Amino acid sequence: MADEKKLGFFEKYLTIWIFACIVIGIALGRIFPQIAGTLDSMQLYEVSIPIAICLFFMIYPIMVQIDFKQVVKAGKTPKPVLTTLIINWAVKPFTMLFFAWLFMANVFSPYLTELQISQYIAGMILLGVAPCTAMVLVWGYLAKGNQGHTLVMVAINSLAMLFLYAPLARLLLGINDIVVPWETILLSVSMYVGVPLFAGYFSRNYLLANKGKDWFENSFSPVMHNISITALLVTLIALFSLQGDVIIEMPLVIAMIAVPLLFQVFFIFFLGYGIAKVIGMTYENAAPTALIGASNHFEVAIAVAAMLFGMNSGAALATVVGVLIEVPVMLGLVSICLKTKHMFK
Repeated sequence: MADEKKLGFFEKYLTIWIFACIVIGIALGRIFPQIAGTLDSMQLYEVSIPIAICLFFMIYPIMVQIDFKQVVKAGKTPKPVLTTLIINWAVKPFTMLFFAWLFMANVFSPYLTELQISQYIAGMILLGVAPCTAMVLVWGYLAKGNQGHTLVMVAINSLAMLFLYAPLARLLLGINDIVVPWETILLSVSMYVGVPLFAGYFSRNYLLANKGKDWFENSFSPVMHNISITALLVTLIALFSLQGDVIIEMPLVIAMIAVPLLFQVFFIFFLGYGIAKVIGMTYENAAPTALIGASNHFEVAIAVAAMLFGMNSGAALATVVGVLIEVPVMLGLVSICLKTKHMFK
């Protein structure tokens, strides 16, 4: 019962807040395009500084509540780690290719040009081979998953991306000269994961030593929880203010691109969730295992699409659509996890 009370006003009406933030973001982008332009220009190696600041305030409150003994324990548990790696790198890229081909080259082909079809598929592939890193900490936290396991997988995926992203993208795209955006990967991992990780670890130890466990859990943690949710909503406003014009100007194209991306997200989520159930994982490990596979590292995908095809290309547009559906869809999957928690031991 205590856990349910902690959901509070924010999460009780989270769907309403999400919808409101999407509308506010699109409206701000349309009414004050100069603000959106300024925010969009604040980038370093394709990493948005404003979004990075929002993500810090989303992720630090989660990091500071992680008992890092869980991380050591999670690293010694092979089932969740192996399941996550197999889904992320051996399954997900190929199912993304299949869904992209099925819908773009077949179902929607009468409404698209050959160039649009090839570029939209390329953008979706670049999303499919970029597994989520930092944002999944938020989804795992909201789903009440094992944050130790989530943090271990964030670290492993970040390292794996350095070695596997380019070969898989080359294989699936049939392009031989793909340049791995090392700066984008390293900077985004450092800013989104490294900084809040170190800040959370050291401040947690300091506060527990000086304020005590009771104050930390009953006074500090609830405030951090609300800060994390608030930052999530602000991030949503920022994302949609940056891409509002795209939604208004090309709604049908956006919808067509969104369909295979949604099929991919739900297929990978239920595949991971189902495998976790079959092999006997606890809910605390099953939820982040499924959520990690379903999410994407969209900054890297956008950076590669821009370098290969141009920022105004169909490939870049497809990666941007991935950004737009990311937060609302992942929050929906979090809700599914919480409602099916009783199915696991």
